[in-house]
Amino acid sequence: MLRVALTFDVEHPDRPTRDGVTQGIIDALAAADVRATMFLQGRWVRAYPSLARDIAAAGHLVGNHSHFHARMTMLTARAFSSDVLTATSTIRQVVGVDPRPWFRCPFGAIDSGTRTLTALAKLGYRNVGWHVDSRDWASRAPEGEIRRIVEGVRAHGDGAIVLMHGWPWTTAAALPSAIRQLRDAGADFVTVDQLTDLPARAGWDSGAVLT
Repeated sequence: MLRVALTFDVEHPDRPTRDGVTQGIIDALAAADVRATMFLQGRWVRAYPSLARDIAAAGHLVGNHSHFHARMTMLTARAFSSDVLTATSTIRQVVGVDPRPWFRCPFGAIDSGTRTLTALAKLGYRNVGWHVDSRDWASRAPEGEIRRIVEGVRAHGDGAIVLMHGWPWTTAAALPSAIRQLRDAGADFVTVDQLTDLPARAGWDSGAVLT
């Protein structure tokens, strides 16, 4: 068994990108008949309400990726709660789904103790980290991204959670080949709610905290 969860942090890009990338990702997933897990940033949902609704309508599992995409460890308790709940409300109102209990901290940033995870739990969430970092935010060509995804999944094995983002053009370009190669390796694509062993922290295998 080789279950693979493709996950996307859908947010405002932090560097120049091309138009239509998120739609291209949605289209690539639909063409391959793959359901993914999409962690939506609240501000992004407000900016692109139709696209956000299309994500849910396509059957993808919707999670929360904060409202302002700040490092959660830098926020006061009040600001932390306000940010998470504002994103929750925005996603529920605009997309029509409740993202709880699925959350992903921006940048994978969690304190070394339990403060962040405890605060999220009080708000009805659990943080979902990843095992395989596509590093799509730094990719200049899809080939390297494909290699990192496929090799990372093979190295981890069953239950691999792959981190990608909704804005790098390389991700939309890489997805068809990455999905095909993983299927050839026996992969069955699932959403995170279908897995029981979910890492709370980023880079579960490597200890990395890359966005």
